[in-house]
Amino acid sequence: MPTIEVDLNDLQKLLGVELPEETEKLDDILAYVKGEVKARLGSEIHIEIKDSNRPDIWSVEGLARALKGYLGIERGPKRYRIAGESGVKIRVDPRLKEIRPYIACAVIKGLELDDMTIRSFIHLQDKLDLTYGRRRRRTSIGLYDFGLIKPPLEYTVSKPREISFVPLGFEEELTLEEILEKHPKGIEYGHIVKRFSIWPILYDSRKKVLSFPPIINSNDLGRITEETKEVLIEVTGTRLDIVLNTLNMVAIAMCDRGGEVYSAEVHYAYGGKEVITTPQFYTEKMSLELRYLENVLGLKMKPKDVKDLLLKARFGVTSINEKEVVVEVPFYRIDVMHPVDLVEDIAIAYGYDRIQPRWSPPATIGGLTPEREFCDLVRELMVGLGYQEVLTFTLTNPENLFDKMNVKRGKAIEVANPKIRSFTHLRTWILPSLMEFLSHNTHVDYPQKIFEVGIAVVPTQQAENKCIDVNKLACVTAHVNADFTEVKSTLNALLRNLDLEPRYEETNHGSFIEGRVAEAYIEEESIGILGEINPVVLENWGLEVPASAFELNLDSIFRLKGEE
Repeated sequence: MPTIEVDLNDLQKLLGVELPEETEKLDDILAYVKGEVKARLGSEIHIEIKDSNRPDIWSVEGLARALKGYLGIERGPKRYRIAGESGVKIRVDPRLKEIRPYIACAVIKGLELDDMTIRSFIHLQDKLDLTYGRRRRRTSIGLYDFGLIKPPLEYTVSKPREISFVPLGFEEELTLEEILEKHPKGIEYGHIVKRFSIWPILYDSRKKVLSFPPIINSNDLGRITEETKEVLIEVTGTRLDIVLNTLNMVAIAMCDRGGEVYSAEVHYAYGGKEVITTPQFYTEKMSLELRYLENVLGLKMKPKDVKDLLLKARFGVTSINEKEVVVEVPFYRIDVMHPVDLVEDIAIAYGYDRIQPRWSPPATIGGLTPEREFCDLVRELMVGLGYQEVLTFTLTNPENLFDKMNVKRGKAIEVANPKIRSFTHLRTWILPSLMEFLSHNTHVDYPQKIFEVGIAVVPTQQAENKCIDVNKLACVTAHVNADFTEVKSTLNALLRNLDLEPRYEETNHGSFIEGRVAEAYIEEESIGILGEINPVVLENWGLEVPASAFELNLDSIFRLKGEE
């Protein structure tokens, strides 16, 4: 994000009002232009602009221009005009077409320059060259004392050793090749032209060098001082639209300092139009539907209110009705490319803090399946019954799955090339995973009451891939008084909240104590097992307190519930 240096006194002078000294209050004002104070050195403040698409506010003049609208000092777009023709004509050498083909110029007259103003212009020049100009590859800017220049100008080419001049900041003449070797700017930006056999050069009618674009100006003509009354702005680059935009930004900044703009003529030997007059202050119109505004912001505004906010954001309004507003977009607002950009500025002028937050609707037509919603409901009920949800691995091993659970080894899906010895099989039930979880948490105070809703992978010859995923629920309660009655009460409460009435039949299972284990049924279908954990299993897992548990087939329960 670009950071600009601004003198607070200068900004106040351009605004015509005093600004708060407190950084926090100043940030509240700068928020209108997405700015924030990052540092202060006396009256100089460093402002980070969190919008890389608005070069029109990368200067103190641009900041003042925008803030005048938000502070109620001015309304509507700032009007700029071209006072007349400067008489400057620039001839473009056709050999530049494949090197750096475009140039645009303007003359600013009537300026009263001081050190602060000059530093502001140089800072804008550097910021545009670095960011919008892509480190001078796309565009570069030159500023000259027009009183020392004799038009017409010639934008042409030179061989690296063909001519020499004194570059800005030096006292000795250097050839173009030597400038790339010795001058700091030549070292930094020389790569832009080195790949060509001939390089750009800008002369006046006396063959005096103005600059070696995009590297450096001459020390004779390419420097403005407090005695300068008329400034020539020159921009060269590889894209005509970017060149014109850059020229406009610098020209209007000087207009904001009291200058008047005079145009120049650029004569090309290529392209669709042989003669182009620059600068070009052409505004555009854009239609904004009020329904679109309402859909984006969630605010229903009256047409008059929309107009007032647009004027506050320094746009023009040419017509407005109940359905749409036709907006006049100033030529310097090059960031406005779509109606949503207008909506953003309306929101800023309205105040983001005044907009009631609202969750956006899902961007997809998808949703949870009924089975997944049912599993989520079971989770909520188990939490309500005082159990804590855990999430364990679907991968396990035969020792955990069968041996430690005191049951005979059965069928389970085996991983072909396991990377870890403990993860070799897919689990067929969840209870072993919960027992392993408890074994890792013996240091935690009891009672421990945990559950998991998850997938168990059951082998079957009927399925295409010889296995099916089954949604299951398992829970364990571990403490000194854990018994069959406790888990039966929990299971009853769970099923009754689902409007189901279970019945139980005594059964045998190696993981549970004989006589304290039962199979749960809904109508005539088995849905799971419950009971007190066998002491052998507790010892296998290193547990020293009693535990009771149940495990249910949620897919069966969901199907039975749906059949009611």
